[in-house]
Amino acid sequence: MEIFILVVGFLCMLVGLAGSVLPMLPGPPLTYVGMLVLQMSDRVQFSTTTLVVALVLVVISLVLDYIAPIIGTKYYGGGKWGEWGCAVGTIFGLFIFPPWGFILGPLVGAIIGELLHGKNSNDAIKAGFGAFIGFFSGLIVKLLICLFLIYQAVVAVW
Repeated sequence: MEIFILVVGFLCMLVGLAGSVLPMLPGPPLTYVGMLVLQMSDRVQFSTTTLVVALVLVVISLVLDYIAPIIGTKYYGGGKWGEWGCAVGTIFGLFIFPPWGFILGPLVGAIIGELLHGKNSNDAIKAGFGAFIGFFSGLIVKLLICLFLIYQAVVAVW
């Protein structure tokens, strides 16, 4: 039974790692579930602090997943219309055109929002590029969080 728990735990963690780059899989939450599964074994005992810090990182990654493109839009000169377009594009892309919609939705949404506000196409494209950079930055953070949680699990097993 011990080996089964370890295999399931690490399998959840690996699927979570894949989910940090694949839009339809909740990467960091799956990795955290893997930690909790490993915690059920006799061989692995994470401290309460480790589990709480991991949970906080997972929550941060979930929030960052949605606000990073908006922050990128704002940083690259987008206004409120671009931010709203980015948010609507993210949600619309996630549910209507998965998986590519989740990647392209913020970009297209920010561009459309800026164009509707009356900005010229160069400024709108710049804001859309910011949304894409924000999305990509959030993806990198999710990947790093998953790798950190996997590292913690490997250290705990050995």
